[in-house]
Amino acid sequence: MTNVNHVTTALLLAAGTGSRLRPLTLDAPKCLTVVGGQTILGRLVNNLRSQGIRRLVVVTGHLDQQVRDFLQENAVDMQVDYVFNPVYQTTNNIYSLWLARDVIQEPFVLVESDLVFEESMLRGMLTPNKIAISHILPWMNGTTVQLNAEEGVTAFHAKRNANDNPQYKTVNIYSLSLQSWRSVIKQLDSYIADERVGEYYEAVFADMVADGSLKFDAVFFDEDRWYEIDTVEDLNQAELLYPHAPKKNPAERWLRPLATDLQNIRINGKPVTA
Repeated sequence: MTNVNHVTTALLLAAGTGSRLRPLTLDAPKCLTVVGGQTILGRLVNNLRSQGIRRLVVVTGHLDQQVRDFLQENAVDMQVDYVFNPVYQTTNNIYSLWLARDVIQEPFVLVESDLVFEESMLRGMLTPNKIAISHILPWMNGTTVQLNAEEGVTAFHAKRNANDNPQYKTVNIYSLSLQSWRSVIKQLDSYIADERVGEYYEAVFADMVADGSLKFDAVFFDEDRWYEIDTVEDLNQAELLYPHAPKKNPAERWLRPLATDLQNIRINGKPVTA
């Protein structure tokens, strides 16, 4: 029997310029950066597909056509809809999320397109009103949350707080019911009307959790099995999560026959080794 609560739509935010990852993002969007022999976006699509996601809504901006071309080849079995952010250079992800308000009218999972993680970690995220979090490691910065005894989110913090309450890092993956999404849209409308387009959408979530109009239950991601790619150092560290065989040097196809020929050559009756 089909689980009616199972989310089958994903919203990917992929509009940003990836300025902290330059020069790699000068001629390619950040989501097409290769980690462990596979693009970030390619791994995301595979992970989402494996967990039953059938529709992608992708907010694009920087080098939009490259994202479209990639998905045309690599998501042929999925419904893919696009929203273009024309002011991606001067707005933050709150504006990209707001632009998707008319395109999504069903429960969905919201995923930032600069994340790498194990596909199995998504399973707990595909029912509504979940937030992916992890224990904090030294490399992690940005938004944290506090939980109650039932592992529901009680507060968002823009950075690690100095109080004694345990805090957990947001992974930047959320799921929303249609009812929650409609409430979020109202709050997004208010932010955009006030021209607060340079903020992160977590500011909206923080306000709504504080006033009780939005609730998230925590899903723990293994802190050693995911990474957010913002800088070249992040990329180097993320590569350690996904070791892969190095690409062969094109010259090898010439060196191998040469080595074979050398083995067949003898000087003074002795074989020559390469």
